[in-house]
Amino acid sequence: MPFQPTASALNHLLTQSGWALQRLVIHAGKTARFTIAPFTFTYTIQSDGTLCAAAADASADASCTILPSLLPRLAVHDEAAFAQIESCGDTTLLAEVFYLSRHLHWDVAEDLSQVTGDIAAERIVQYAKAGQQYIQDAALNLSQALAEYWTEESPLLAKSTHIADFVQQTDKLRDDLARLEQRINRLSNS
Repeated sequence: MPFQPTASALNHLLTQSGWALQRLVIHAGKTARFTIAPFTFTYTIQSDGTLCAAAADASADASCTILPSLLPRLAVHDEAAFAQIESCGDTTLLAEVFYLSRHLHWDVAEDLSQVTGDIAAERIVQYAKAGQQYIQDAALNLSQALAEYWTEESPLLAKSTHIADFVQQTDKLRDDLARLEQRINRLSNS
C-alpha cells in the first residue's frame, strides 16, 4: 500500500492515547476515505481500533474532501476550517473522525524520551513551546506595531472610527439627498 506509512503514524497516535482506540473499536470494519488533492487516503478500522490502509478504490462508509488550503488552519484547530470540509456517508463515523481530529494530540516528549531520556525530552519540549510562544508574541507585536504605524504615523490604513464616521456621513448625505429630491418633485408637481 502506498500510504501505509500514514496508517502507521496514525496508529502510533491512536495507541499513544488508549482512549482513541476504544472510541474506534465500535466502528470496526468500516472504511473512511480522505481526499486532499491530489492524494486519496483510505483506511479501514480494525477490530482493535487501529487503522489499515485500504485500496483507494475501496468502498467507503464515510468520505471527506479537504482543500489543501485548509490544512494549516486545521493544524491550529480553526473551527471555521472544520466547517469547510466536505463530508458524506456514515454520520456517526464522521462525527468520531472529527472528534479525534480535534482531540488527538501527539505526545512528543514520550517519543523523544526514548532517544534522549525523560528529563532531556521534557526540557526540549519546554524550549520548543517557549520558542513557539516567542514567535507568536513577536508576530502579534509586529502586526500591532505595523497597524499603529500605518494608521497613525504614515496613514496607509484607515482607522475603524474614521470608517464608521464616513459611513455615517454617507448615510446622512444619502438621506438628505432623498429628502431634497422629494421636495423638488413636490415643487415641480405644484
